[in-house]
Amino acid sequence: MALEASREPTEASAQLPDRIGIDLGGTKIATLKLSATGKVLYQQRQATPQASYQGILDALSKTITAAQQAAGSSQTTTIGIGTPGARSSKTGLMKNSNTTVINGQDLLGDLEKICQQPIRMANDADCFTLSEAVDGAGAGADLVFGVILGTGVGGGICLQQRIANGPNAIVGEWGHNLMPLDRLPQELASALVRGRACYCGKTDCIETWLSGPGVSRTYREITGQSATALEIFSGSVPNTYRQMIFDLYCELAALGLSTVINVIDPDCIILGGGLSNIEGLNREIVSRLSPYVFSDHINTVVAKAKHGDASGVRGAAWLW
Repeated sequence: MALEASREPTEASAQLPDRIGIDLGGTKIATLKLSATGKVLYQQRQATPQASYQGILDALSKTITAAQQAAGSSQTTTIGIGTPGARSSKTGLMKNSNTTVINGQDLLGDLEKICQQPIRMANDADCFTLSEAVDGAGAGADLVFGVILGTGVGGGICLQQRIANGPNAIVGEWGHNLMPLDRLPQELASALVRGRACYCGKTDCIETWLSGPGVSRTYREITGQSATALEIFSGSVPNTYRQMIFDLYCELAALGLSTVINVIDPDCIILGGGLSNIEGLNREIVSRLSPYVFSDHINTVVAKAKHGDASGVRGAAWLW
């Protein structure tokens, strides 16, 4: 397993170029321009074009140009982009993205041709984890596992403030492990409808249960009614249903994360993505881990991201 270098901003780096970070999400594109010492010089958000690879390329190139032209402390900029999925180490083409229009495309190569400069690209969960490991909720920890709970479910690993990478470019992709539903208490397991199809081609991936769409599906299967994850957890549904879904979600999250703890034994797990904003989620997950973790005690900290939904774009800027 290789470690990608990262740099924590210091005053000594003040003469280095400004850094542009972009977080390409399923619904939004976030852009940030940082000085070499980490000062925010420019930030912008826009909707992600849907069902069009060319539309995404155009949106990315335009937001890069806007960030480059914004006021800054240097004449040059570096560019880092966090993406759903990853670049294949064999072909250089995108793979495993839930923004499926970029799969099979040379996103990095196409953007470098448009921008006429080198660009660094990493999985969005890796960028999130890097940001939180450097000066976020995981600062000071040797081994940080970052979790994205949103439209999809992703993960990244940072060891001593460096992104861990492997030969298959899938480090941290816990969302596409099988959710081990048979390990749940019988009364919970028997109430669930199994066989959820995932875009990856398999069934009952962790992502199909812990993502926003997964929460909506659980709610629909249990209640016969439709609601988004935001509506469910913001109190727009009857409290009895909300509590039921919350309890089940926390149990499933603890079950899924136990598989990570049992393998890499991280110092901390940092929760990000829209669902991480559920009040009390991290505490409730911790309280439910014990039956699933292969240890007589659990010292792993589970915390909410310090930088919230800005962590991904900050980490992208720090890829240089």
